[in-house]
Amino acid sequence: MAHSSPDETLALLTRLSQKPGVQSTLILSRETGAIVRTSGLISKSSSPNPNSTLPASSESSAEAYTNGRKDSGIHSAEDIASSVWTFLKAAGSLVDDLDKDDEVKLLRLRTKKNELVIVPDPKFILVAIHDTPPA
Repeated sequence: MAHSSPDETLALLTRLSQKPGVQSTLILSRETGAIVRTSGLISKSSSPNPNSTLPASSESSAEAYTNGRKDSGIHSAEDIASSVWTFLKAAGSLVDDLDKDDEVKLLRLRTKKNELVIVPDPKFILVAIHDTPPA
């Protein structure tokens, strides 16, 4: 399994975040689910992660929250990170049940309001949240 560097992870997240309609992005630790970097979401903690291998996001103001929109359905970065972590673990268990030699490469979760694209790599979990495209 190839290991990604923080620079490669950041490049992939940058590509994901530049897609039309992307509201926010997260990078989580693959090992613990802890937030490494976030943009476009309000964090419960305004201090950057001192153990982060990537630069802290400069977007921590309320105006950065989903590009200035404060939809009541959008949660804090920590809430989303926790939910994504739980979702990824459940998907991993399902894949293990189907084939122990396989692994999750991409998860897409589409709701009426948003779509989450979740890309697990060996060290990080990349998450891009955007508007649900029209059907």
